[in-house]
Amino acid sequence: MTACAGLERPSGAASSAGQAAPGPAEWIEQLEPATLRAALPAPINLVPAYDYRPGEYTATVPERPDGIWERLRRDFTLPQVDNARVARQRRLFTGREAFFETVAERAEPYLYTLLERIEAREMPAELLVLAIVESGLRPFAYSHGQAAGLWQFIPSTGRHFDLKMNYWYDGRRDLIAATEAALDYFEYLHGLFDGDWLRALAAYNAGEGNVLEAVRQARRRGQEPTFWNLELPAETMTYVPRILAIRDILARPAAHGVTLPRIPNEPRLRVVDPGHQIDLARAAELAGIRLDRLYRLNPGYNRWATAPDGPHRLLLPVGHAERFEQALAELDPDRLVQWRRHRIDEGETLSHIAEQYNVTVALLQEVNGLEGHAIRAGEHLHVPIASRASRAYVLSETNRLRAARQRQRPGVRREHTVRPGETLWGIAQAYGVGVRELASWNRMAPADTLHPGQELAVWVDDGSLEGVAGPEQRTQSVTYTVQQGDSLSRIGQRFNVRVGQIKRWNGLADDRYLQPGQKLRLKVDVTRQGGSS
Repeated sequence: MTACAGLERPSGAASSAGQAAPGPAEWIEQLEPATLRAALPAPINLVPAYDYRPGEYTATVPERPDGIWERLRRDFTLPQVDNARVARQRRLFTGREAFFETVAERAEPYLYTLLERIEAREMPAELLVLAIVESGLRPFAYSHGQAAGLWQFIPSTGRHFDLKMNYWYDGRRDLIAATEAALDYFEYLHGLFDGDWLRALAAYNAGEGNVLEAVRQARRRGQEPTFWNLELPAETMTYVPRILAIRDILARPAAHGVTLPRIPNEPRLRVVDPGHQIDLARAAELAGIRLDRLYRLNPGYNRWATAPDGPHRLLLPVGHAERFEQALAELDPDRLVQWRRHRIDEGETLSHIAEQYNVTVALLQEVNGLEGHAIRAGEHLHVPIASRASRAYVLSETNRLRAARQRQRPGVRREHTVRPGETLWGIAQAYGVGVRELASWNRMAPADTLHPGQELAVWVDDGSLEGVAGPEQRTQSVTYTVQQGDSLSRIGQRFNVRVGQIKRWNGLADDRYLQPGQKLRLKVDVTRQGGSS
């Protein structure tokens, strides 16, 4: 058995019945007319288009005679194929000027970086086209199959290739880490399929086991087991021809009714490493760039800071990297993250305190030298805190989810608070909506795990409201007046709600103290309240 045998595919895996699950190119739908939409899977929850500003990344570097597209074409090495399957895909994308412009503008900052790493491995530049098909070069792309990032790694495959995934960081979205992991995977598949790149590309989509079985079947039929003779899931049968078709258009854009934006063949980004956990708002300030721009170049970071145990590296525009390093050299490392001294209230637990400050229990244990969960009222904990209110970190995982849930959609928006034992399927059935739609509205995949207290947005038709046996019929809005000595965790315990929920319902910043007499709006499940409250 091979080292990677049994790996799940990094995009949506094909079903046992041979029907292809939703997978790559889901993002294309919003860019194409109805004829192309009908040929592609439905779109899913993605971060809105980047705030690309032409020339912003080019102002600090001189332009060379050769652009990035010329360099890309020189690195195309897969054979030219002109059969009906490729021709059909070429027709679908011919003349799609807006599609190619959008992909180019979105990816302009890191095209050079990606191509540089592909060249270093002496691999075909068509792998970059595969990333276009997989994600549209959107680092925040997330599919129904739990695949994330440019290269659409699912969790199990990401872990196999040593991509860290935790509360603070998801290496599947890290431009550098995920690219190196993807190239490792391609290298393995290329060897597994005896140097046949088309079969390797098919295996990236369908899973190596499916392709190996298709190869065995072709040989039993007496056929040469080239990709074109394999019987694979419908999605994969389209996937490889689509890569070749887009490659052909990029190679000769004018012949296919496309004009590509000029992108100089110069590095846009440079890696810097502060060597310590750093508040991302602080990092953006030191570099002299906007915080949302920093997130887009470093989409692997889930929260307001880099992970305590790393990585801490940042990709910065070349014109700002030197400024960042100079400012960093003049700064005390202890000032890269702010700290607060928290007095432990009666009844508080580490988990309550961690949720209140948007950190993990493990981090509190580490920085305070705690070996277990035992803490005592009256003692103090040191807690790292964000320098700005949570909403300022606009592209953190929490805020991307909030933006997706608040996006206006057809129908009436309902809020559902997850109860123990509930599943997406059961909730979708209760509201009369599709599981995939429910997952998409909440930036999830249908197989994602739900947690008690988690809030979901549900969009239902006006006419179906009376028939919805929604559990929020058990939910009642109440106004609570803060008493002397109250804390968010104490109020949360009293009403069986989470600190994070109280903060969202009332727009409270992470660093805001409660004041006696202050009014708080709460949404409580009346079946979970005690005799008095």
